[in-house]
Amino acid sequence: GYSARGFASGSDDNDVVVIGGGPGGYVAAIKAAQLGLKTTCIEKRGTLGGTCLNVGCIPSKALLHSSHLYHEAKHTFPSHGVKVSSVEVDVAAMLAQKDKVVGNFTKGIEGLFKKNKVNYVKGYGKFISPSQVSVDTLDGGNTVVKGKNIIIATGSDVKNLPGITVDEERIVSSTGALSLKDVPKKLVVIGAGYIGLEMGSVWGRLGSEVTVVEFAPDIVPAMDSEIRKQFQRSLEKQGMKFKLKTKVVSVDNTGNSVKLTLEPSAGGEQTILEADVVLVSAGRVPFTAGLQLEKIGVETDKGGRILVDKKFSTNVAGVFAIGDVIPGPMLAHKAEDDGIACVEYIAGREGHVDYDLVPGVVYTDPEVAYVGKTEEQVKGTGVEYRVGKFPLMANSRAKAIDNAEGLVKIIAEKESDKILGVHIMAANAGELIHEACLALQYGASSEDIARTCHAHPTLSEALKEAAMATYDKAIHI
Repeated sequence: GYSARGFASGSDDNDVVVIGGGPGGYVAAIKAAQLGLKTTCIEKRGTLGGTCLNVGCIPSKALLHSSHLYHEAKHTFPSHGVKVSSVEVDVAAMLAQKDKVVGNFTKGIEGLFKKNKVNYVKGYGKFISPSQVSVDTLDGGNTVVKGKNIIIATGSDVKNLPGITVDEERIVSSTGALSLKDVPKKLVVIGAGYIGLEMGSVWGRLGSEVTVVEFAPDIVPAMDSEIRKQFQRSLEKQGMKFKLKTKVVSVDNTGNSVKLTLEPSAGGEQTILEADVVLVSAGRVPFTAGLQLEKIGVETDKGGRILVDKKFSTNVAGVFAIGDVIPGPMLAHKAEDDGIACVEYIAGREGHVDYDLVPGVVYTDPEVAYVGKTEEQVKGTGVEYRVGKFPLMANSRAKAIDNAEGLVKIIAEKESDKILGVHIMAANAGELIHEACLALQYGASSEDIARTCHAHPTLSEALKEAAMATYDKAIHI
């Protein structure tokens, strides 16, 4: 069996070598070790967890929560009978709390590696053959790691815009936006995807005047358009300004403020927009620099993504790829599922990830979460469908906690009542969505959810009522 072979004495060959210690890579490494495979993980950062844990999902959620607490104390405490004489923000303390969270987590993953006997090499890996990776280690040395199976899990990097130089002080990527020393008076966000909206929310709550510039006609393109319209209105109500169908022509960072030259995406008259800080969040691109993929002949597409088959195998035998470097949604949870499935295939088992059922969440306030198809996508398939909706305004828990903005929308096939997509804008939408994920995973109908007893009073009842509205009628509206 694998376990006997994996730990045979005198062999420096690994069964699995993972390049990259982000959510995809570290999870793949742990899973491989759990399946009895001798495993090594190579990571250049010096800390595990990748972009997600170090400069992405985790620190941004910490700051979203901290800034939310400040905003609540400043604006909504009085209506709940809580009197606070003065509320001020201590940016340094807020950032220290975020850093503490990140530090604890990265050490936690190292602990999981030790517990599962994953060998951890700190350094920058590059292929010298399909079974050998040369690692320039962080301590200045070099070592060659051999593996029967090598998984590329190097993730993605911030997408640069031509003519804009990120200095992480006045012109920042999402990384710099997590560490601004002061609250900028005026913040301009380039790109209306979820990262830009989340970071815009953080600094907006702390007092920045936020303007979002987006080339496309809409914010968050993957979102159902009905939900998107309500979401944009909600953000505007919070003071966020949007300039859609607008292109950034150039950025001048020489004066006291940053000056952006804008023009309509379709061309037209130019205008100037001033900012103290500019956040460039125009998306992410696969990161494969320095891997020497061309040396071993790994195929990539025009966008630089590595092409793989359903078992995550590249065109080179023994070389696999997962997560943000391959096609599919660039999300941490997708990468984790890729990693587990890939290792299961390597171990001779079955693995499976359905990219149509990967939930998306925007962690603003209210949150927006969705899984399955949007109404536009369902319309495009020509299937007859029904839509059921329920506003949070009619949900007793949402009213009781004075947080009743948003709605639940369910799209189901007309004939079979099978759920095709669920879209939620609400407090805690990111937690509420998983009932929908499970429903889609098991091919449930809206009636299945409607007839499932939900605890009262909970926000989850809004999903039940939306399901009732889909196949019949809601009760509370």
